[in-house]
Amino acid sequence: MAIIKKKIWPEFFKLVHSGKKRFELRVADFDVKEGDTLILEEWNPETKEYSGRKIEKKVDFVLKFKLDNFSQKEEIEKSGLYVIQLTD
Repeated sequence: MAIIKKKIWPEFFKLVHSGKKRFELRVADFDVKEGDTLILEEWNPETKEYSGRKIEKKVDFVLKFKLDNFSQKEEIEKSGLYVIQLTD
Protein backbone atom coordinates (compact mmCIF):
# COMPACT_ATOMS: atom_id res chain seq x y z
CA MET A 1 0.00 0.00 0.00
CA ALA A 2 1.33 3.40 -1.01
CA ILE A 3 1.35 6.69 0.88
CA ILE A 4 0.46 9.58 -1.42
CA LYS A 5 0.80 13.25 -0.45
CA LYS A 6 -1.24 15.93 -2.22
CA LYS A 7 -1.89 19.63 -1.73
CA ILE A 8 -5.40 20.73 -0.83
CA TRP A 9 -6.66 24.31 -0.72
CA PRO A 10 -7.97 25.67 2.61
CA GLU A 11 -11.68 25.70 1.68
CA PHE A 12 -11.55 22.04 0.65
CA PHE A 13 -9.35 21.10 3.63
CA LYS A 14 -12.04 22.46 5.96
CA LEU A 15 -14.75 20.42 4.22
CA VAL A 16 -12.73 17.19 4.40
CA HIS A 17 -11.73 17.89 8.01
CA SER A 18 -15.38 18.43 9.02
CA GLY A 19 -16.45 15.18 7.31
CA LYS A 20 -18.76 17.00 4.88
CA LYS A 21 -16.57 16.18 1.84
CA ARG A 22 -15.69 12.49 1.55
CA PHE A 23 -14.28 12.42 -1.98
CA GLU A 24 -11.41 13.85 -4.01
CA LEU A 25 -11.48 14.77 -7.68
CA ARG A 26 -7.93 14.77 -9.04
CA VAL A 27 -6.11 14.74 -12.36
CA ALA A 28 -5.00 11.13 -12.87
CA ASP A 29 -1.30 12.00 -13.16
CA PHE A 30 -0.26 9.62 -10.34
CA ASP A 31 -0.91 6.02 -9.35
CA VAL A 32 -3.50 5.36 -6.64
CA LYS A 33 -5.23 2.16 -5.58
CA GLU A 34 -7.80 1.07 -3.05
CA GLY A 35 -6.07 0.63 0.31
CA ASP A 36 -3.50 3.38 -0.31
CA THR A 37 -3.19 6.24 2.18
CA LEU A 38 -3.85 9.76 0.93
CA ILE A 39 -2.30 12.56 2.98
CA LEU A 40 -3.90 15.91 2.18
CA GLU A 41 -1.66 18.84 3.14
CA GLU A 42 -3.33 22.23 3.42
CA TRP A 43 -1.79 24.60 0.85
CA ASN A 44 -2.47 28.32 0.59
CA PRO A 45 -2.44 29.25 -3.12
CA GLU A 46 -2.06 32.97 -2.29
CA THR A 47 1.06 32.64 -0.12
CA LYS A 48 2.24 29.47 -1.88
CA GLU A 49 2.96 27.87 1.49
CA TYR A 50 1.77 24.87 3.46
CA SER A 51 -0.11 25.64 6.69
CA GLY A 52 1.29 22.56 8.44
CA ARG A 53 -2.18 20.98 8.79
CA LYS A 54 -2.65 17.50 7.32
CA ILE A 55 -5.42 14.95 7.01
CA GLU A 56 -4.72 11.25 6.49
CA LYS A 57 -7.38 9.14 4.76
CA LYS A 58 -7.53 5.59 3.41
CA VAL A 59 -8.52 5.23 -0.25
CA ASP A 60 -11.75 3.22 -0.38
CA PHE A 61 -12.64 3.40 -4.10
CA VAL A 62 -11.02 4.79 -7.26
CA LEU A 63 -12.87 5.56 -10.50
CA LYS A 64 -10.66 6.66 -13.38
CA PHE A 65 -12.13 7.83 -16.66
CA LYS A 66 -11.40 10.03 -19.65
CA LEU A 67 -13.75 12.77 -20.80
CA ASP A 68 -14.84 10.87 -23.89
CA ASN A 69 -15.54 7.58 -22.04
CA PHE A 70 -19.18 8.68 -22.02
CA SER A 71 -19.14 9.89 -25.66
CA GLN A 72 -19.94 13.37 -24.35
CA LYS A 73 -16.60 15.17 -24.46
CA GLU A 74 -18.01 18.36 -26.04
CA GLU A 75 -20.92 18.48 -23.60
CA ILE A 76 -18.61 17.92 -20.62
CA GLU A 77 -16.23 20.64 -21.80
CA LYS A 78 -19.21 23.00 -22.23
CA SER A 79 -21.11 22.24 -19.02
CA GLY A 80 -18.56 20.63 -16.69
CA LEU A 81 -19.06 17.62 -14.45
CA TYR A 82 -20.74 17.00 -11.13
CA VAL A 83 -19.21 14.78 -8.51
CA ILE A 84 -22.11 13.63 -6.37
CA GLN A 85 -21.53 12.20 -2.92
CA LEU A 86 -24.20 9.74 -1.78
CA THR A 87 -25.35 8.72 1.67
CA ASP A 88 -28.08 6.46 3.05
